[in-house]
Amino acid sequence: MNKKELSASLAGDVSLGGEISVHRLGFGAMRLTGEGIWGPPKDRKAALAVLRRAVELDINFIDTADSYGPYISEELIAEAVFPYPAGLVVATKGGWNRSGPNQWTHDATPAHLRKAVEGSLKRLRLDRIDVYQLHIPDPVVSFEASVETFRIPPYRLRRPWKRWRSFETRARFA
Repeated sequence: MNKKELSASLAGDVSLGGEISVHRLGFGAMRLTGEGIWGPPKDRKAALAVLRRAVELDINFIDTADSYGPYISEELIAEAVFPYPAGLVVATKGGWNRSGPNQWTHDATPAHLRKAVEGSLKRLRLDRIDVYQLHIPDPVVSFEASVETFRIPPYRLRRPWKRWRSFETRARFA
């Protein structure tokens, strides 16, 4: 097979917020971590190779979150792919705390989300995050308060953001 036959570009493109175009076939990095989405992977070299191969196959959208590992998925992405090729969008999320394998608790407070964004910027070695997502609304924090966190003008943050995008909430609110 030639490179064109193995390209994610064959899936077509989709627009995110009318500003960012990515291939419909992306890579979800949640399962790069250990069991229960906790800790490092059993085979770190293999996880890094999977990320590099995804980019070789023209994947230009990688989805992760600070809670995957926690932090492990973001760290692996930066280790494997940084410096990022032109056109690669690394999307991340916040709004969960982790206390152990398969354990997730809501935390979409403005203070937590600001800390999550700053941590993601550092771990991913980015100066901006093009797509930042809220995992899910927090039952004890208003959705408006969570989203308002991202409307703070860039000059009030330690690092500038060029774009605010996608406050994605999963359909399974439960």
